[in-house]
Amino acid sequence: MTLTADDLRERTRKLLDEHDTADRSAFLQARFDAGLAWVHFPEGLGGLDAPRALQSVVDAELAAAGAPDNDPRRIGIGLGMAAPTILKFGTDEQRKRYLRPLWIGEEVWCQLFSEPGAGSDLAALGTRAVRDGDGGGWVVTGQKVWTSSAHTARFAILVTRTDPDVPKHQGMTYFICDMHAPGVEVRPLRQITGEAEFNEVFLTGVRIPDANRLGEVGEGWKVAQTTLMNERVAIGGHAIPREGGMIGIAAKLWRERPELRTPELHDRLLRLWVRSEGVRLAGTRLRQQLAAGSPGPEGSGMKLAFSTLNQEISGLELELLGEEGLRYDDWTMRRPDKVDFTGREAGYRYLRAKGNSIEGGTSEVLRNIISERVLGLPSEPRVDKDVAWKDLPR
Repeated sequence: MTLTADDLRERTRKLLDEHDTADRSAFLQARFDAGLAWVHFPEGLGGLDAPRALQSVVDAELAAAGAPDNDPRRIGIGLGMAAPTILKFGTDEQRKRYLRPLWIGEEVWCQLFSEPGAGSDLAALGTRAVRDGDGGGWVVTGQKVWTSSAHTARFAILVTRTDPDVPKHQGMTYFICDMHAPGVEVRPLRQITGEAEFNEVFLTGVRIPDANRLGEVGEGWKVAQTTLMNERVAIGGHAIPREGGMIGIAAKLWRERPELRTPELHDRLLRLWVRSEGVRLAGTRLRQQLAAGSPGPEGSGMKLAFSTLNQEISGLELELLGEEGLRYDDWTMRRPDKVDFTGREAGYRYLRAKGNSIEGGTSEVLRNIISERVLGLPSEPRVDKDVAWKDLPR
């Protein structure tokens, strides 16, 4: 039976009637078990095998009732990247083990992809995974970098090199890594904001059971593509209301502080407002496309637009404030568990937005993806495409 919007409303109202919204943890668990977490996921895994577009019906009912939700700022990597990858490539046991605590927020996830020598070119990664002596698992050694939330994460999605004798895209394997396992060391990377939400992670003889592998051996690049496409949608394609996000902060400041206005800044604000509204509407269209299938390269365009706008709007806000904008509240070294663009001052937003064009794929890489996979322009020459990884220059 195909579920309708009315069916989802009825199920959501029943959830609200039977469970106390004041008990956040219990309510989120009940919501997952009722199939109203991700309605397009299979039954028993937080969903109802319903059309993805009907998620908005559930979300609207819950929001109107003031029901609690999970916190994407804290568990965004799990929700936006790990979950869809586990759903597509995970075994039944992996799905049942990881998806529920992930969605509820009991277990935070991080992403062990980028390395000091393999950031924009992820397929050049060198973290090695080799079979252990009895063949029942793997031993991983290497270094990862720019890892958000590694200091709070329980698990990580991890891409490794398992075969150095084949071209770089063919010799990779994807794992779930226990961040509490012996040999995992997390070191903070202090950023321009003074905080350290990013980390570098050292893996020294970390043992991972083969049961924690996602996808087939040697097909890590294929699995990683699912993660990366969902990552860019998660970063740049999230739903926001009209005049929400960064442009809302700048517009509010403009209205409340008329003494700061100049004609030039007025013109810039209007241009950024129009662009923000265009990106918001494009995000709505992208989510509608997602309802019919998997994310494609369009997510790269959304992420690029999001990054550029955030940087330009935060720069406008700083100029609008003048000397006030140069003040910064606190350079204390902290390791936050989430990024909060709206709860801090203008200086923080300006500095933190610089990372938007790096995290989740650099703007340069995203422009290549757009040019080749969206616009159909000729690909850049790739002389190392068919060269064995071990023979690549370093």
